Amino acid sequence: MSERTMRRQVLLFLSVLCLSYVVGQVSYSIPEEMAKGSVVGNIAHDLGLDLKRLKSGKARVYTGGGAQYIGLNKERGVLLIQERIDREALCGETTPCALHFQLILENPMELFRVTVEITDINDNTPSFTNAEKRFEISESAVIGSKFVLQKAIDSDIGINGLQHYALTPTDNFALKLENQADGSKKAEMVLQKPLDREKQNHISLLLTAIDGGEPQMSGTMQIFINVLDVNDNAPTFAKPLYRAKILENSPKGTSVTTVSASDKDIGSNGELSYLISPSKRLLYELFKIDSKSGEIVLIGEIDYEKANVYQIDIEVTDSGGLSDSTKVIVDVIDINDNNPHINIVSQSESVLEDSPPNTVIAMLSISDPDSENNGKVQCNIDNNIPFKIQTTLNGFYTLITEVALDRELASRYNITVTCSDEGVPSLSSSVTLTLQVSDVNDNAPVFERSIYEAYIVENNTPGLSVFTVKARDADWNQNARVSYILEDSSVNGVPVSSYVSVSADSGVIHAVRSFDYEQIKDFHLRVKAQDGGSPPLSSNVTVKILIQDQNDNPPQVLYPVQTGGSLVAELVPRSADVGYLVTKVVAVDVDSGQNAWLSYKLQKATDRALFEVGSQNGEIRTIRQVTDKDAVKQRLSVIVEDNGQPSRSATVVVNVAVADSFPEVLSEFTDFTHDKEYNDNLTFYLVLALAVVSFLFITCVVVIISVKIYRWRQSRVLYHSNLPVIPYYPPRYSDTLGTGTLQHVYNYEVCRTTDSRKSDCKFGGAGSQNVLIMDPSSTGTMQRIQIEKNILDEPDSPLEQKPPNNDWRFTQGQRPGPSGPHMPYGTHIRWTPNNGNRATGGPEVAMGTGPWPQPPTEAEQLQALMAAANEVSEATATLGPGTMGLSTRYSPQFTLQHVPDYRQNVYIPGSTATLTSNPQQQQQQQQATAQQAAQQALPPPQASAQPEPPKAAQTPASKKKSTKKEKK
Repeated sequence: MSERTMRRQVLLFLSVLCLSYVVGQVSYSIPEEMAKGSVVGNIAHDLGLDLKRLKSGKARVYTGGGAQYIGLNKERGVLLIQERIDREALCGETTPCALHFQLILENPMELFRVTVEITDINDNTPSFTNAEKRFEISESAVIGSKFVLQKAIDSDIGINGLQHYALTPTDNFALKLENQADGSKKAEMVLQKPLDREKQNHISLLLTAIDGGEPQMSGTMQIFINVLDVNDNAPTFAKPLYRAKILENSPKGTSVTTVSASDKDIGSNGELSYLISPSKRLLYELFKIDSKSGEIVLIGEIDYEKANVYQIDIEVTDSGGLSDSTKVIVDVIDINDNNPHINIVSQSESVLEDSPPNTVIAMLSISDPDSENNGKVQCNIDNNIPFKIQTTLNGFYTLITEVALDRELASRYNITVTCSDEGVPSLSSSVTLTLQVSDVNDNAPVFERSIYEAYIVENNTPGLSVFTVKARDADWNQNARVSYILEDSSVNGVPVSSYVSVSADSGVIHAVRSFDYEQIKDFHLRVKAQDGGSPPLSSNVTVKILIQDQNDNPPQVLYPVQTGGSLVAELVPRSADVGYLVTKVVAVDVDSGQNAWLSYKLQKATDRALFEVGSQNGEIRTIRQVTDKDAVKQRLSVIVEDNGQPSRSATVVVNVAVADSFPEVLSEFTDFTHDKEYNDNLTFYLVLALAVVSFLFITCVVVIISVKIYRWRQSRVLYHSNLPVIPYYPPRYSDTLGTGTLQHVYNYEVCRTTDSRKSDCKFGGAGSQNVLIMDPSSTGTMQRIQIEKNILDEPDSPLEQKPPNNDWRFTQGQRPGPSGPHMPYGTHIRWTPNNGNRATGGPEVAMGTGPWPQPPTEAEQLQALMAAANEVSEATATLGPGTMGLSTRYSPQFTLQHVPDYRQNVYIPGSTATLTSNPQQQQQQQQATAQQAAQQALPPPQASAQPEPPKAAQTPASKKKSTKKEKK
């Protein structure tokens, strides 16, 4: 082992010395089967790289996805064996055998190509596929007859491969070796001495295969020969070598070629059998030969990328055991069946927007296993993006920036790299790379305006929001976060920060103090907007704050001066003419604008016909000639008002003395002050009394007019209303007058239009309990209505409406409703509007038994009852006394006294009062009813005397309604 190790070291040393340096490329040569951790070479030294560069550049070995046999030690800068390398498993029979990989560095990206050649060592023993071989040889075999022996397999190459064979013993047979076109040796056993089956019918030989390595290795195969008789001719092939071509990816069953052999023997000795030599197991899985015809057929899948040529050894054997062999070379034709493979070697996820052009973004490895034009690849990207792709080494491409980037224009790119080969048809592959453009603080905040103006009314509350400045930054995230800062400055020597403050986040300007327009009218400040980048960028803007005036100061009178104790008077001579200037009221207002416009008015004066005040200049002048009758003491009260909203005012008292000498004035002004107080109090009380009297007068007028309008509308409501007015009959109460001389109950229908002069009266026929009046629009049946009526007539019915007061204790015959023994007189009032459509109720309304759609108010019920009574009275007056003009249709006994007066016993729901007519009239009606009952032969069932229902005490509401009834 020490000699073997030394030999490897010598080979490694010679390999390093024989290195050929190429720019970006280095090669090494090592023997196979080196131990893990063995040094391949000092890559840093050979490439001229510093160890720091290997670390900072994150140096790594890129093998393209295959097994990584060799690794990099960045600490030492050497290549080390990571996995056991078996040349036979790695390359098979291919020579030379080499590992190709790349060394990649980043920041900046660099790539170096490394080639490591793997040399063979004698680590494989020659072996035969079969441990024994049996022959049947006729004894008539002539000397020189050849018998093909099975080839031995040695995975080593060169001197370490199979070198020669040895056959023992050599009594009858000799070993013949023949070199073939592929470099292998063909072993044949040649008969050199005739066989004699009688002497020896079985011969056992040993075939040894020996290689040329150190130490030398060998393999053996046992040969058994059975001596037969008579087959003295061996089969022979027509050609020693056959060639065929086949497309890759050909379907199974495709015929490759046909071999043929001949045998001069006849009969069974001339029957030939073809077979594929079992020297290579792979051939058994791909090809099959017909043992009778010699046709070779494809039974597996062939791929040009795996093997482009196949060599098949064909043997032919006759029945006597004689055989011959030939070789078939099958060339595989490549087709374009592989897309280009794109591998991302290295990629940057993001790039700064200020990166210079030609910055490497990604490195790609492109490969196509097809051959010739089918394996030539071209890559490209979209033209509308600021990137380009270029090739570096064979099969490697780099993606670089073409121009400077701007994140504000595009913050993200999706780069699609498409690679196509030159085959027909062309095949392509693509990959999309996503690149984020990182922001750089290259944009300063920008205000929306170059200068701002803000207005604020004086006397504001501190903390009031005055104005908002806004700046925008085109950058992103922290670089776009804007903060607002109030720059230091002063206003009239006072720091501006004592006037306003700026919110750092929102830019809202707040007032720190309350402003006074009279002290400061405007001021300037500067606001700086600064982003959060590093270093930060900023910009500033000027804001002008304008204070708006407010009418917060009353006028101030400068002249005449008002003193507390002394009395000042203006002297006017009695000879003063019209327009004489007595004095001038001088006042000022510290406000500005219209808030400072002053006007003067004479509020009070002892004699208003003597003086006037100029509204604009405040001059007090005489408006007539001063006479001797004018009082000496004249007191003028002048009010000074500004034009603000609301206006403010000041009052000044001007004392004027009408005299020619000063002593006269002095004697008259001694009690001036006492008269002033008295006159002021008297004026106040007079004005107050006048206001109270005016208010009471206007109130009374409004109330009287309202009452008149209300009464007028109440009197006209029945003449101009378009709504139906239907009398309300309380259920379970019958008319007390229904027991007169008439045996049947009659219904009256009064139809009126909105014009009271156009009306008609309809008098219905007799009705009883078995006759129901129904409206044609009703959808109910007669039976259902009869049932409802019977239910209402039952004393214990749950629908019974109880009387509102316990004093209403009437019998069934005394109840003024439609539920008595006979159906009462029903008056149906239908108001016909101008369009002619009459409003009518359903069957329940017609009978008076159903509830109102909406319960009427007391006023509506009273109006309906009074209107019905008035209509009956008008009809009576028209038809004449006695028979109402119905003698031709009704009995003469039917007189007006039998018509119920609905103005009597009016029941108002919800009230305990009953509206009654004149008691004398009620007694007369009762007596007439008694006489009619005595005259009838068959009185009605309930015609006996009934106790008179008690009259309820009248309430204020009932009295009010009685008064209204009498007025109507």
